[in-house]
Amino acid sequence: MTRPLAGRRSAFSLMEALLAISILAVAGGAIMLALTSSVQTTQVSVETSIAMGIAEQLIDEVMGQRYAAVGAGPYEYPLGASSWELNGEGRARYDDSDDYNGFVAQPVENIQGQELGQGESGGFLRHPNFRLPLGYFAAWREEIEVYYVDATDHSLRLDPGVASDYRAVEVRILRDNPDGTRRDLANLRRVYAYVPAPQ
Repeated sequence: MTRPLAGRRSAFSLMEALLAISILAVAGGAIMLALTSSVQTTQVSVETSIAMGIAEQLIDEVMGQRYAAVGAGPYEYPLGASSWELNGEGRARYDDSDDYNGFVAQPVENIQGQELGQGESGGFLRHPNFRLPLGYFAAWREEIEVYYVDATDHSLRLDPGVASDYRAVEVRILRDNPDGTRRDLANLRRVYAYVPAPQ
C-alpha cells in the first residue's frame, strides 16, 4: 500500500489560479478583437457588393435609353434633364441618356423615386415581408454624371461646350460615415458612342 508523499500538493495555489485567469483574459481579448475585425471586413465586403450591383443597374438603365431625345441632335449641350423630366417621380420621365447627367439621390432609390428595397416596378410598395428595414439605405448616396469624351482617347473628358460622338456615363455609390466623411463604395464608368442611322 502506497501512501502519498508528505508535502505533495493536490490543488492550485491562488497565484496559479490568477495567472491562469489572466492568460485566458488576454487570449479571449485577442480572439474578440479578431472576430470584431472579421465582422467589420465582412460588412464592408457586403456593402461593396451591394453598391456594385446598384451601380451596374444604374449604368444599364442609362445605356438602355436612346442616345438623344426625339428631335434633338446628338451633340446637344448642356447635358441634363428638362424641367418636365425633373418634376416627375424619380427618374420615371427620363427618356434619353443625357437626362441622367447631374442626378443625385440620397437614399439610393429606384426609378420611381422610392427608397431602394421598399418599392417595386409600377411605384407600388413591396409586401412587408419582402421590404428592407425603412432607412436601410439612408446613409447611401448615388451620383450619375454623363459627359463627352475625346474620340481618340476615351479617358480624356472634353471641356464644357465641346462635343464628340462619344460620351461617358459614370456612376458613384457613396456611404456617409458616422464621423461626417463619405466613403466610396462603387465607381463605374462606361463609354458609349453615337452611331448615325443608315441613310
